[in-house]
Amino acid sequence: MPRRTARVAALLLIGCAHSHAAPAPATAPSYGRFDPVVGYLRSQVDSAFPGGVIAVGYRDSVVLLAAMGHYGADDPRPVTTETIYDLASLTKVIGLTTAAMMLVDSGKLDLNAPVQQYVPAFQGANKERVTIRHLLTHSSGMPAWRPTYAEAKTRDEALALIDTTALLRQPGDTFIYSDLGAITLTQAVEAITGQRLNEFLDARLFEPLGMKSTRFLPPQSWRDRIAPTENDTAFRHRLLRGEVHDENAGRLGGVSGHAGLFSTAPDLARFARWLLETRAGVSPAGGQPGGNAPKLSSSLVRTFTARQNIPPGSSRALGWDTPSENSSAGTKMGPNAFGHTGFTGTSIWFDPDRDLFIILLTNRVNPTRANTKILQVRRRAADLVNDALTPPP
Repeated sequence: MPRRTARVAALLLIGCAHSHAAPAPATAPSYGRFDPVVGYLRSQVDSAFPGGVIAVGYRDSVVLLAAMGHYGADDPRPVTTETIYDLASLTKVIGLTTAAMMLVDSGKLDLNAPVQQYVPAFQGANKERVTIRHLLTHSSGMPAWRPTYAEAKTRDEALALIDTTALLRQPGDTFIYSDLGAITLTQAVEAITGQRLNEFLDARLFEPLGMKSTRFLPPQSWRDRIAPTENDTAFRHRLLRGEVHDENAGRLGGVSGHAGLFSTAPDLARFARWLLETRAGVSPAGGQPGGNAPKLSSSLVRTFTARQNIPPGSSRALGWDTPSENSSAGTKMGPNAFGHTGFTGTSIWFDPDRDLFIILLTNRVNPTRANTKILQVRRRAADLVNDALTPPP
Protein backbone atom coordinates (compact mmCIF):
# COMPACT_ATOMS: atom_id res chain seq x y z
CA MET A 1 0.00 0.00 0.00
CA PRO A 2 1.52 3.42 -0.88
CA ARG A 3 2.76 5.38 2.14
CA ARG A 4 0.20 8.19 1.63
CA THR A 5 -2.70 5.76 1.34
CA ALA A 6 -1.59 3.84 4.42
CA ARG A 7 -1.27 7.01 6.50
CA VAL A 8 -4.69 8.34 5.55
CA ALA A 9 -6.32 4.93 5.98
CA ALA A 10 -4.76 4.45 9.41
CA LEU A 11 -5.95 7.81 10.65
CA LEU A 12 -9.43 7.25 9.32
CA LEU A 13 -9.56 3.88 11.00
CA ILE A 14 -8.94 5.61 14.33
CA GLY A 15 -12.38 7.14 13.92
CA CYS A 16 -13.90 3.85 12.77
CA ALA A 17 -12.73 2.10 15.91
CA HIS A 18 -15.10 4.07 18.15
CA SER A 19 -18.51 2.55 18.79
CA HIS A 20 -21.39 5.02 18.69
CA ALA A 21 -22.23 3.85 22.21
CA ALA A 22 -18.73 4.46 23.57
CA PRO A 23 -18.72 6.26 26.94
CA ALA A 24 -17.14 9.68 27.23
CA PRO A 25 -13.49 9.40 28.29
CA ALA A 26 -12.80 10.14 31.94
CA THR A 27 -9.93 12.43 30.92
CA ALA A 28 -10.16 14.53 27.79
CA PRO A 29 -7.51 13.43 25.27
CA SER A 30 -4.85 15.85 24.14
CA TYR A 31 -4.81 16.98 20.53
CA GLY A 32 -1.42 18.67 20.72
CA ARG A 33 -1.22 21.84 18.69
CA PHE A 34 -4.94 21.49 17.93
CA ASP A 35 -5.98 21.68 21.60
CA PRO A 36 -7.17 25.31 21.12
CA VAL A 37 -9.39 24.20 18.22
CA VAL A 38 -10.99 21.31 20.09
CA GLY A 39 -11.22 23.31 23.30
CA TYR A 40 -13.02 26.12 21.54
CA LEU A 41 -15.51 23.76 19.89
CA ARG A 42 -16.14 22.01 23.20
CA SER A 43 -16.93 25.42 24.70
CA GLN A 44 -19.68 25.84 22.09
CA VAL A 45 -21.51 22.59 22.95
CA ASP A 46 -25.08 23.32 24.10
CA SER A 47 -24.60 26.92 23.01
CA ALA A 48 -24.06 26.79 19.25
CA PHE A 49 -24.88 23.09 18.70
CA PRO A 50 -25.53 19.89 20.69
CA GLY A 51 -22.53 18.10 19.22
CA GLY A 52 -20.15 18.01 16.31
CA VAL A 53 -17.11 16.50 14.61
CA ILE A 54 -14.12 18.25 13.07
CA ALA A 55 -11.64 16.75 10.60
CA VAL A 56 -8.55 18.53 9.32
CA GLY A 57 -6.39 17.27 6.48
CA TYR A 58 -2.92 18.71 5.92
CA ARG A 59 -0.09 17.60 3.65
CA ASP A 60 -1.48 14.18 2.79
CA SER A 61 -2.57 13.32 6.35
CA VAL A 62 -5.69 13.64 8.46
CA VAL A 63 -4.05 15.54 11.32
CA LEU A 64 -7.15 16.13 13.45
CA LEU A 65 -10.28 14.03 13.89
CA ALA A 66 -12.25 14.90 17.01
CA ALA A 67 -15.82 14.69 18.30
CA MET A 68 -17.44 16.84 20.96
CA GLY A 69 -20.82 17.08 22.61
CA HIS A 70 -23.81 14.80 22.33
CA TYR A 71 -26.34 13.72 19.74
CA GLY A 72 -29.17 16.10 20.52
CA ALA A 73 -31.08 18.19 23.03
CA ASP A 74 -32.96 15.05 24.09
CA ASP A 75 -30.22 12.53 23.33
CA PRO A 76 -27.31 12.64 25.80
CA ARG A 77 -25.20 9.97 24.10
CA PRO A 78 -21.76 11.38 23.25
CA VAL A 79 -21.15 11.75 19.54
CA THR A 80 -18.12 10.02 18.02
CA THR A 81 -16.12 10.58 14.87
CA GLU A 82 -18.45 8.08 13.15
CA THR A 83 -21.65 10.01 13.92
CA ILE A 84 -23.65 10.69 10.73
CA TYR A 85 -24.89 14.19 9.97
CA ASP A 86 -27.41 15.68 7.56
CA LEU A 87 -25.12 17.62 5.21
CA ALA A 88 -27.85 19.99 3.93
CA SER A 89 -26.33 22.22 1.20
CA LEU A 90 -22.99 20.44 1.24
CA THR A 91 -25.03 18.14 -1.00
CA LYS A 92 -24.70 20.84 -3.67
CA VAL A 93 -20.92 20.49 -3.84
CA ILE A 94 -20.12 16.98 -2.60
CA GLY A 95 -22.89 15.50 -4.75
CA LEU A 96 -24.35 17.70 -7.46
CA THR A 97 -21.26 19.70 -8.42
CA THR A 98 -19.11 16.58 -8.51
CA ALA A 99 -21.67 14.88 -10.75
CA ALA A 100 -21.59 17.93 -13.04
CA MET A 101 -17.78 17.81 -13.15
CA MET A 102 -17.87 14.16 -14.15
CA LEU A 103 -20.34 14.85 -16.94
CA VAL A 104 -18.41 17.86 -18.22
CA ASP A 105 -15.20 15.81 -18.14
CA SER A 106 -16.84 13.08 -20.23
CA GLY A 107 -18.25 15.59 -22.73
CA LYS A 108 -21.87 14.90 -21.81
CA LEU A 109 -22.61 18.26 -20.18
CA ASP A 110 -21.77 21.65 -21.72
CA LEU A 111 -21.42 24.50 -19.23
CA ASN A 112 -22.46 27.03 -21.85
CA ALA A 113 -25.43 25.09 -23.20
CA PRO A 114 -28.95 26.31 -22.45
CA VAL A 115 -30.63 24.45 -19.63
CA GLN A 116 -33.56 23.74 -21.97
CA GLN A 117 -31.27 21.47 -24.00
CA TYR A 118 -31.32 19.04 -21.06
CA VAL A 119 -34.57 20.02 -19.31
CA PRO A 120 -37.15 20.92 -21.98
CA ALA A 121 -39.79 21.58 -19.30
CA PHE A 122 -37.73 24.54 -18.05
CA GLN A 123 -40.00 27.17 -19.59
CA GLY A 124 -40.83 30.84 -19.13
CA ALA A 125 -39.78 34.31 -20.22
CA ASN A 126 -36.02 34.55 -20.91
CA LYS A 127 -35.39 31.02 -19.68
CA GLU A 128 -33.97 30.06 -23.04
CA ARG A 129 -30.99 32.25 -22.08
CA VAL A 130 -30.24 30.39 -18.85
CA THR A 131 -27.17 28.16 -19.16
CA ILE A 132 -25.72 25.40 -17.01
CA ARG A 133 -22.99 27.85 -15.98
CA HIS A 134 -25.66 30.22 -14.69
CA LEU A 135 -27.11 27.48 -12.51
CA LEU A 136 -23.71 26.58 -11.05
CA THR A 137 -22.87 30.24 -10.26
CA HIS A 138 -26.34 31.03 -8.87
CA SER A 139 -26.74 33.74 -11.48
CA SER A 140 -29.68 32.26 -13.44
CA GLY A 141 -32.14 34.84 -12.13
CA MET A 142 -34.24 32.12 -10.49
CA PRO A 143 -35.69 32.82 -7.04
CA ALA A 144 -33.87 31.47 -4.03
CA TRP A 145 -36.76 29.29 -2.90
CA ARG A 146 -40.46 28.59 -2.93
CA PRO A 147 -42.47 26.31 -0.64
CA THR A 148 -43.04 23.48 -3.10
CA TYR A 149 -43.36 21.08 -0.17
CA ALA A 150 -46.64 22.84 0.64
CA GLU A 151 -47.71 23.61 -2.92
CA ALA A 152 -47.25 20.13 -4.39
CA LYS A 153 -48.26 16.66 -3.32
CA THR A 154 -45.73 14.67 -5.40
CA ARG A 155 -42.19 14.93 -6.73
CA ASP A 156 -43.42 15.42 -10.29
CA GLU A 157 -45.75 18.22 -9.24
CA ALA A 158 -42.95 19.93 -7.32
CA LEU A 159 -40.58 19.74 -10.31
CA ALA A 160 -43.26 21.11 -12.62
CA LEU A 161 -43.69 24.11 -10.32
CA ILE A 162 -39.95 24.75 -10.24
CA ASP A 163 -39.55 24.38 -14.01
CA THR A 164 -42.23 27.03 -14.64
CA THR A 165 -41.21 29.46 -11.88
CA ALA A 166 -40.61 32.90 -13.38
CA LEU A 167 -37.15 34.45 -13.31
CA LEU A 168 -36.66 37.39 -10.94
CA ARG A 169 -33.68 38.81 -12.84
CA GLN A 170 -32.04 38.52 -16.23
CA PRO A 171 -29.63 35.57 -16.54
CA GLY A 172 -26.09 36.51 -15.53
CA ASP A 173 -27.05 39.87 -14.01
CA THR A 174 -27.55 39.09 -10.32
CA PHE A 175 -26.35 36.64 -7.71
CA ILE A 176 -29.26 34.87 -6.02
CA TYR A 177 -28.31 31.77 -4.05
CA SER A 178 -30.97 29.46 -5.42
CA ASP A 179 -32.09 26.05 -4.24
CA LEU A 180 -34.45 26.08 -7.23
CA GLY A 181 -31.48 26.40 -9.57
CA ALA A 182 -29.78 23.41 -7.94
CA ILE A 183 -32.97 21.36 -8.29
CA THR A 184 -33.08 22.31 -11.97
CA LEU A 185 -29.46 21.21 -12.43
CA THR A 186 -30.35 17.94 -10.72
CA GLN A 187 -32.90 17.33 -13.45
CA ALA A 188 -30.26 17.97 -16.12
CA VAL A 189 -27.86 15.48 -14.51
CA GLU A 190 -30.58 12.85 -14.23
CA ALA A 191 -31.68 13.40 -17.84
CA ILE A 192 -28.11 12.87 -19.08
CA THR A 193 -27.33 9.83 -16.94
CA GLY A 194 -30.75 8.19 -17.06
CA GLN A 195 -30.40 7.59 -13.31
CA ARG A 196 -31.61 9.22 -10.13
CA LEU A 197 -28.85 11.33 -8.65
CA ASN A 198 -28.37 9.00 -5.67
CA GLU A 199 -27.84 5.98 -7.93
CA PHE A 200 -25.30 7.81 -10.09
CA LEU A 201 -23.31 9.09 -7.10
CA ASP A 202 -23.39 5.75 -5.27
CA ALA A 203 -21.91 3.98 -8.28
CA ARG A 204 -19.53 6.66 -9.57
CA LEU A 205 -18.31 8.44 -6.43
CA PHE A 206 -19.19 7.07 -3.01
CA GLU A 207 -18.51 3.38 -3.62
CA PRO A 208 -15.23 3.93 -5.51
CA LEU A 209 -13.96 6.23 -2.75
CA GLY A 210 -14.97 3.82 -0.01
CA MET A 211 -17.44 6.30 1.49
CA LYS A 212 -19.48 3.60 3.22
CA SER A 213 -21.43 5.96 5.50
CA THR A 214 -22.46 8.44 2.81
CA ARG A 215 -25.76 8.32 0.97
CA PHE A 216 -29.18 9.76 0.38
CA LEU A 217 -32.06 8.03 2.19
CA PRO A 218 -30.07 6.37 4.98
CA PRO A 219 -31.48 3.00 6.00
CA GLN A 220 -33.16 2.33 9.32
CA SER A 221 -30.10 0.37 10.44
CA TRP A 222 -28.12 3.65 10.50
CA ARG A 223 -30.64 5.49 12.65
CA ASP A 224 -28.81 5.22 15.98
CA ARG A 225 -25.68 6.77 14.42
CA ILE A 226 -27.50 9.76 12.92
CA ALA A 227 -27.64 13.05 14.79
CA PRO A 228 -31.20 14.43 14.90
CA THR A 229 -31.98 17.78 13.32
CA GLU A 230 -35.10 19.84 13.93
CA ASN A 231 -38.52 19.18 15.34
CA ASP A 232 -40.36 19.86 12.05
CA THR A 233 -43.56 21.75 12.87
CA ALA A 234 -44.32 22.87 9.30
CA PHE A 235 -44.34 19.76 7.15
CA ARG A 236 -43.73 16.37 8.74
CA HIS A 237 -44.65 17.25 12.33
CA ARG A 238 -42.01 15.15 14.05
CA LEU A 239 -38.39 15.24 15.17
CA LEU A 240 -36.24 14.44 12.13
CA ARG A 241 -33.55 11.78 12.44
CA GLY A 242 -32.35 10.17 9.24
CA GLU A 243 -34.85 12.16 7.15
CA VAL A 244 -33.60 15.14 5.18
CA HIS A 245 -34.11 18.36 7.12
CA ASP A 246 -34.88 20.48 4.04
CA GLU A 247 -38.63 20.47 3.40
CA ASN A 248 -38.46 20.76 -0.38
CA ALA A 249 -35.95 17.90 -0.54
CA GLY A 250 -38.39 15.93 1.56
CA ARG A 251 -41.15 16.57 -0.97
CA LEU A 252 -38.77 15.38 -3.69
CA GLY A 253 -38.47 12.02 -1.94
CA GLY A 254 -35.26 12.80 -0.08
CA VAL A 255 -33.10 12.84 -3.22
CA SER A 256 -32.10 16.19 -4.70
CA GLY A 257 -28.95 18.04 -5.64
CA HIS A 258 -29.64 20.86 -3.20
CA ALA A 259 -29.99 18.76 -0.02
CA GLY A 260 -30.39 15.16 1.10
CA LEU A 261 -26.92 13.70 1.64
CA PHE A 262 -25.90 12.21 4.98
CA SER A 263 -22.28 11.50 5.83
CA THR A 264 -19.49 11.34 8.41
CA ALA A 265 -16.32 13.36 8.82
CA PRO A 266 -14.01 10.43 7.91
CA ASP A 267 -15.98 9.81 4.71
CA LEU A 268 -15.81 13.48 3.76
CA ALA A 269 -12.07 13.42 4.50
CA ARG A 270 -11.75 10.71 1.84
CA PHE A 271 -13.63 12.92 -0.61
CA ALA A 272 -11.56 15.97 0.32
CA ARG A 273 -8.25 14.19 -0.15
CA TRP A 274 -9.40 12.84 -3.52
CA LEU A 275 -10.48 16.31 -4.66
CA LEU A 276 -7.26 18.02 -3.57
CA GLU A 277 -5.10 15.35 -5.20
CA THR A 278 -7.14 15.45 -8.39
CA ARG A 279 -6.90 19.24 -8.51
CA ALA A 280 -3.13 19.02 -8.02
CA GLY A 281 -2.79 16.45 -10.80
CA VAL A 282 -1.66 13.75 -8.37
CA SER A 283 -3.00 10.25 -8.87
CA PRO A 284 -5.64 9.99 -6.10
CA ALA A 285 -4.65 7.74 -3.22
CA GLY A 286 -8.19 7.40 -1.91
CA GLY A 287 -10.70 4.76 -2.83
CA GLN A 288 -11.01 1.05 -2.59
CA PRO A 289 -8.12 -1.30 -3.35
CA GLY A 290 -7.51 -1.49 -7.07
CA GLY A 291 -7.15 2.22 -7.70
CA ASN A 292 -10.70 2.80 -8.92
CA ALA A 293 -11.03 6.32 -7.48
CA PRO A 294 -12.81 8.58 -10.00
CA LYS A 295 -10.51 10.17 -12.55
CA LEU A 296 -11.03 13.82 -13.51
CA SER A 297 -8.97 16.41 -15.33
CA SER A 298 -6.89 18.56 -12.97
CA SER A 299 -7.57 21.66 -15.06
CA LEU A 300 -11.31 21.00 -14.91
CA VAL A 301 -11.27 20.81 -11.11
CA ARG A 302 -9.25 24.02 -10.99
CA THR A 303 -11.85 25.70 -13.19
CA PHE A 304 -14.76 24.52 -11.05
CA THR A 305 -13.09 25.71 -7.85
CA ALA A 306 -12.01 29.14 -9.15
CA ARG A 307 -14.06 32.31 -8.75
CA GLN A 308 -16.04 32.93 -11.94
CA ASN A 309 -16.95 36.62 -11.47
CA ILE A 310 -20.50 35.94 -12.70
CA PRO A 311 -22.03 38.42 -12.05
CA PRO A 312 -19.07 40.77 -11.52
CA GLY A 313 -18.03 40.80 -7.88
CA SER A 314 -19.62 37.47 -6.96
CA SER A 315 -17.54 35.15 -4.78
CA ARG A 316 -18.94 32.06 -6.47
CA ALA A 317 -16.98 29.42 -8.31
CA LEU A 318 -18.82 26.66 -10.22
CA GLY A 319 -20.98 25.12 -7.50
CA TRP A 320 -18.37 26.00 -4.89
CA ASP A 321 -17.93 29.29 -3.05
CA THR A 322 -14.73 31.22 -2.31
CA PRO A 323 -13.89 33.34 0.74
CA SER A 324 -15.52 36.75 1.05
CA GLU A 325 -16.20 39.26 3.81
CA ASN A 326 -17.38 37.52 7.01
CA SER A 327 -16.91 34.18 5.26
CA SER A 328 -17.24 30.89 7.12
CA ALA A 329 -13.70 30.23 5.84
CA GLY A 330 -12.38 32.67 8.41
CA THR A 331 -9.71 35.27 7.70
CA LYS A 332 -6.61 33.15 7.07
CA MET A 333 -7.33 30.95 4.05
CA GLY A 334 -5.26 31.50 0.90
CA PRO A 335 -6.27 33.21 -2.36
CA ASN A 336 -7.29 29.95 -4.04
CA ALA A 337 -9.46 28.65 -1.18
CA PHE A 338 -12.90 27.23 -1.89
CA GLY A 339 -15.66 25.62 0.13
CA HIS A 340 -19.34 25.62 1.10
CA THR A 341 -21.69 25.50 4.06
CA GLY A 342 -24.88 23.65 4.94
CA PHE A 343 -27.94 25.03 6.74
CA THR A 344 -27.94 22.28 9.39
CA GLY A 345 -24.53 23.44 10.66
CA THR A 346 -22.05 21.82 8.30
CA SER A 347 -19.12 23.25 6.35
CA ILE A 348 -16.10 22.21 4.30
CA TRP A 349 -13.23 24.47 3.24
CA PHE A 350 -10.09 23.81 1.21
CA ASP A 351 -6.86 25.75 0.86
CA PRO A 352 -5.16 23.94 -2.03
CA ASP A 353 -1.99 26.02 -1.77
CA ARG A 354 -1.42 24.56 1.70
CA ASP A 355 -2.87 21.12 0.89
CA LEU A 356 -5.42 21.78 3.65
CA PHE A 357 -9.05 20.97 4.26
CA ILE A 358 -11.29 21.69 7.25
CA ILE A 359 -14.55 19.78 7.76
CA LEU A 360 -17.00 20.74 10.49
CA LEU A 361 -20.20 18.77 10.99
CA THR A 362 -22.81 19.81 13.55
CA ASN A 363 -26.58 19.69 14.00
CA ARG A 364 -26.98 23.30 15.07
CA VAL A 365 -30.71 23.18 14.06
CA ASN A 366 -31.44 20.80 16.94
CA PRO A 367 -33.81 21.50 18.49
CA THR A 368 -34.51 24.66 16.45
CA ARG A 369 -33.08 26.55 13.47
CA ALA A 370 -33.36 29.81 15.44
CA ASN A 371 -29.86 29.21 16.85
CA THR A 372 -27.41 30.91 14.45
CA LYS A 373 -24.27 30.95 16.62
CA ILE A 374 -22.66 28.53 14.16
CA LEU A 375 -21.95 31.53 11.92
CA GLN A 376 -19.19 32.81 14.17
CA VAL A 377 -18.12 29.33 15.26
CA ARG A 378 -17.18 28.32 11.71
CA ARG A 379 -15.02 31.41 11.24
CA ARG A 380 -13.28 31.08 14.60
CA ALA A 381 -12.63 27.36 14.20
CA ALA A 382 -11.11 27.89 10.74
CA ASP A 383 -8.81 30.62 12.05
CA LEU A 384 -7.73 28.46 14.99
CA VAL A 385 -6.89 25.59 12.62
CA ASN A 386 -4.79 27.91 10.48
CA ASP A 387 -3.07 29.27 13.59
CA ALA A 388 -2.23 25.72 14.69
CA LEU A 389 -0.62 25.01 11.33
CA THR A 390 1.36 28.26 11.18
CA PRO A 391 4.79 28.03 12.82
CA PRO A 392 5.66 30.87 15.19
CA PRO A 393 7.96 33.59 13.80
